[in-house]
Amino acid sequence: MPKYNYVALDARGNETKGSIEVGSQNEAIGRVKEMGLFPTKITEADKEEKGGKKAKAKAAAKPKAGGKKGGINLNIKIPGLGGGVKPKVLTTFTRQLATLVDAGLPLLRGLRVLEKQERNAALKRILAELATSIEGGSTFSEALAQHPKVFNKLFVNMVKAGELGGVLEVVLKRLAEFSEKAQKIKGKVKAAMFYPIAVLIVAVGIMVLLLTFVVPKFRDVFGGMGITLPGFTVFVLNVSDLVKNNILGTLGAFAVVFVLFKLFTKTKFGRHVWDKVKLKLPPTGQVVTKVSISRFTRTLGTLVSSGVPILQALTIVKETAGNVIIANAVAMVHESVKEGETITAPLEASRVFPPMVISMVDVGEQTGALPEMLLKIADNYDEEVDNAVSAMTSLLEPIMIVFLAVIVGSIVIAMFLPLIAMITNLSGDDPGGGKKD
Repeated sequence: MPKYNYVALDARGNETKGSIEVGSQNEAIGRVKEMGLFPTKITEADKEEKGGKKAKAKAAAKPKAGGKKGGINLNIKIPGLGGGVKPKVLTTFTRQLATLVDAGLPLLRGLRVLEKQERNAALKRILAELATSIEGGSTFSEALAQHPKVFNKLFVNMVKAGELGGVLEVVLKRLAEFSEKAQKIKGKVKAAMFYPIAVLIVAVGIMVLLLTFVVPKFRDVFGGMGITLPGFTVFVLNVSDLVKNNILGTLGAFAVVFVLFKLFTKTKFGRHVWDKVKLKLPPTGQVVTKVSISRFTRTLGTLVSSGVPILQALTIVKETAGNVIIANAVAMVHESVKEGETITAPLEASRVFPPMVISMVDVGEQTGALPEMLLKIADNYDEEVDNAVSAMTSLLEPIMIVFLAVIVGSIVIAMFLPLIAMITNLSGDDPGGGKKD
């Protein structure tokens, strides 16, 4: 009868290791549960020993990442691998794994099941590496940490807290819910920005078409008439010549401006200025602010409720804030908590969080229900984001229509000004309509 080694957690969350002789892995799971323990890892003793020796041999030999027989080096970072796993695909994987683990399936077996049915090539490869790492004796969180481009610190630390607390399936469910809500908010903002971006692209396209094809025709007409052109018409004609004769230079100028802007935002000062502008710029500032607050409160609430220590949770929130202004506020909160003070004072001093958020956080601290209160704030701000997105869309639509009308109308007016001036001059020269013979 085969022998199985198990790692399990008792009712207090303490880790227990041992071995039992049973007929199959499923029987081993049942036997461990009968002992009042929660199994986190069960492997056949012979396979585990072979897996450990094989893992050590692979590490010593430093094999190539691509060979199946040569093994997989988990420390090798594959370029572009993170880009191959979209957030939506990762969210689906998290939800499926949570369901399998909650149903009592061992983690390793759950990963193998998901690996077989996964269609995304990058994630399929990562799942194989995760399973191999766990077979070699690593914990799930340690295996996830080998892929920082796919599993960020939030994901890894929550899984680690779930492993230590014996509530991995609960943490995976929370991670899935967190990712789903984050994707929902992101989708709403993208959908709201689609219309103004589409109108902007159309406006630029029409402007280029008019300046390169239509306006030059008017230049030829005006040249044959021998009239003095108005200043605005001359300006539009000069712009037309610049765009038509230097199309590559014009595109290059836009590219240079874009690159300089990107380089500026990568500097510490530039990032600070741009993130502050994003929070204040109308009409998108309200949406960005509400999304940032929702993300901050939901991330911190999810981490703390999952058992991650508050200081460690604040460090993770700071790194995943996505906005320097919010990250600086979180850093102030971290220092305050580190000194034994409250969270509310630095939040209020940052002048980013509204009084309602500060008051609810204060109540959560006083009552000892901070995680629940943070999640309630996040839910409220998800609704606020919906309202802000609707308001932004309603405001941007007429703005973009007026913008398009101004661009096209200005070019049309500039072309017709000389004709209007010429008609006016002709009318002034013969006000009575001419003499009869």
